[in-house]
Amino acid sequence: MKQRRLWGILLLFGCVTLSMATLAWSEGWEWGEHEEHERSSFLRQTAGVPPVINKAYKNECSACHFAYPAGFLPERSWVKIMGTLDDHFGENAELDAQTVTEIETYLRSHAADRAPNRFSRSIVRSIGSHNTPLRITDTSYFRRKHGEISPRMVKGNSKVRSFSNCLSCHTGAAQGSFDEDGVKIPGYGRWDD
Repeated sequence: MKQRRLWGILLLFGCVTLSMATLAWSEGWEWGEHEEHERSSFLRQTAGVPPVINKAYKNECSACHFAYPAGFLPERSWVKIMGTLDDHFGENAELDAQTVTEIETYLRSHAADRAPNRFSRSIVRSIGSHNTPLRITDTSYFRRKHGEISPRMVKGNSKVRSFSNCLSCHTGAAQGSFDEDGVKIPGYGRWDD
């Protein structure tokens, strides 16, 4: 009887230990909190929003604004954006047909509804199936994540001016990191809610 009880306790202890280790590991995996996760491109692909890797997209779009990661919007949004480059938020951003095809193919294949990461899945869940947002700032996910930030800290801040200016506050944005721990609002310092 004692031996049976000992085995039961050992089995229970093993299960609890394995559960705790799995939970700790998965938290680091999802949020990229550990350095070893940040070093691996495979982990970066599944843990955070992948950074922009398409040269044409990066060159063309970042000439005017931050080249937003494709995982910010669903495929239908990127298709609509690429189909209206003649009136791209009030500007003519037309490109030659070959460049449009290359960029659109990249954006569609890396869109939020195709990306295997928590960040993109959360964005997609916040968008109604009949909605086609053209800006990340139009998604419920974005509004929820930025809801505590006073507009004066952004729109009233000459170093930021807009919630769409990700690079001004998200220090790791170019690498695909939008973790709250890396936020530094110019003139206000590190964001800590």
